[in-house]
Amino acid sequence: MTVTTPTTKPTTGAAGAGATGPAPAEAGPTAVARLAALTRADVEDLLYREAELLDDWDLDGWLTLYTDDARYVIPTTDDPEGDPREDLVLIDDDRLRMRARVERLNSRKAHREYPHSNVRHLVTNVRLGEVEGDELPVRASFTVWRFRGGRETSYVGSYYYRLVMTEAGPKIRSKRVVLAMTTLRPANDVAIIL
Repeated sequence: MTVTTPTTKPTTGAAGAGATGPAPAEAGPTAVARLAALTRADVEDLLYREAELLDDWDLDGWLTLYTDDARYVIPTTDDPEGDPREDLVLIDDDRLRMRARVERLNSRKAHREYPHSNVRHLVTNVRLGEVEGDELPVRASFTVWRFRGGRETSYVGSYYYRLVMTEAGPKIRSKRVVLAMTTLRPANDVAIIL
């Protein structure tokens, strides 16, 4: 089965400078073989762990699932194939900005999320592609419910991941969240991590 994922690749640079956290991706045929040996159940465990950490607001734990050169992108709903280098996107975070987002959401300064929303992430239809270089493309469908102040908001769409193998096991190098929504109204308030 072929999993098509957007072509946006993570970039390196200042985001990795001084960053602490997960080990960098392994290099060589052993890492690629370990990556290719992952089963769908292995990948589902990683994605379900990510959802659980986000539901529990363990954002520091969530960040450890990502590599030092990680990228987190949410394109606009009117341009789901949008390239952050050329197009307007809702979120385009490298590892440094992901860390800053986590620190802000964990503080009382994040007025839109203090106290925290109740959230639930449902991940389903996980599909693995063929290993490309040192990355395993993965696609999954999701629904995220957010409950806050007597209001309910839902986000629906697809996740496109690029996983790599590290000494600690598989980690997320990139996550692209493509919202399958016809209106920008709920999407203009992406204060939570999808």
